[in-house]
Amino acid sequence: MSPGQPGPPAVRKHLMTPGQPRPPQRYSTSVGTVQKWVMSSLVTITILHLSIGVVVAALFADRLDAQIGLLVISALFGVIAFAAALLIHRRSLLSFWVLPGVLPALVGAYFVFG
Repeated sequence: MSPGQPGPPAVRKHLMTPGQPRPPQRYSTSVGTVQKWVMSSLVTITILHLSIGVVVAALFADRLDAQIGLLVISALFGVIAFAAALLIHRRSLLSFWVLPGVLPALVGAYFVFG
C-alpha cells in the first residue's frame, strides 16, 4: 500500500460479506418449530373460548346442580386446552402448565356463587 491510497473498507457487520459464512443463530426458528407454536396457540385459545362459553352458560342456568356441572365441564375443557398444547410440543402432561386451565371455571364460580 502506498501512503496516498486508503486501506480496505471497514467491514459492516449488518451486511453479508461474500465468502464468509453467516454466524450461527441463537434460536431454532425452523418451519417446524414455528408450526408447533402456531398450532398450540390456536388449539389452546380455541378450547379456552369453549371453556369460557360454558362458564357463561353456567351464569344463565337456573338450577344449582346445572351451574356446578357446567363449571366442572368448563374446568375439564380448560385442562384439556393446556394438555393439548403440551402434547403438541411433546411434553409430559404431568406439568404445572395444566393448572391455568382451571382459571376460567374458578372465575366463573366467583361470579356464580359470589
